[in-house]
Amino acid sequence: MRALIFAAGLGERMRPLTEHTPKPLLQAGGKPLIAWHLEKLAALGIEEVVVNTSWLAPRFPELLGDGARWGLRLHYSHEGPTPLETGGGMLHALPWLGDAPFLAVNGDIWSDCDFARLPREPDGDAHLLLVDNPGHHPGGDFVLGGDGRIAAEGGPKLTFSGIGVYRPAILEGWRDTVDGDPGSPPRFRLAPLLRAAMARGAVTGEHHRGRWTDVGTPQRLEELDRSLQASSFP
Repeated sequence: MRALIFAAGLGERMRPLTEHTPKPLLQAGGKPLIAWHLEKLAALGIEEVVVNTSWLAPRFPELLGDGARWGLRLHYSHEGPTPLETGGGMLHALPWLGDAPFLAVNGDIWSDCDFARLPREPDGDAHLLLVDNPGHHPGGDFVLGGDGRIAAEGGPKLTFSGIGVYRPAILEGWRDTVDGDPGSPPRFRLAPLLRAAMARGAVTGEHHRGRWTDVGTPQRLEELDRSLQASSFP
């Protein structure tokens, strides 16, 4: 299995912290946010990881190198000055990800989730990790059914954690979700494709009740850093 880390965002809500440092490279608990993911992916036995980049892209290889310190091979999928959104970014990274299912994680989150619990072969096109709704996103995103299937509507919602396992087939039909010219390389969101897959029962999921933080503001980064510094989390 290979992995994709979404790291191409502009980090506009995190400024001035992100004026010279991409958000996934900001530190929490004594190490960059992205390093927490790389350590867990290496522990899982994953050897190849794709990092998509845009804003301050050269900073990633400067800090992370080729991934050898974690026993990984890092590939950088540079998207140019404008990020390609989640769908376009995933499509752009496919040449490195191959034809098999892959794990994808947002580079600007932190979680104590054990990646080993995620299925390597999802029963459908995607398997998503959902979490309790944080205060800044009380409405949630998706509904997790008792059968483990995820739906876009139909009951109390949980929040998508930014962690999932996908089959490349999830990207089929992406052109149908884009109005007008998607550009070259194409820029589009993954969410409409996920909702289409949910409608045909092709998305499963699970509820993670452990720790999770969406590092979307300087305050949340500070709170996470303080929590990790005070804890014994490895």
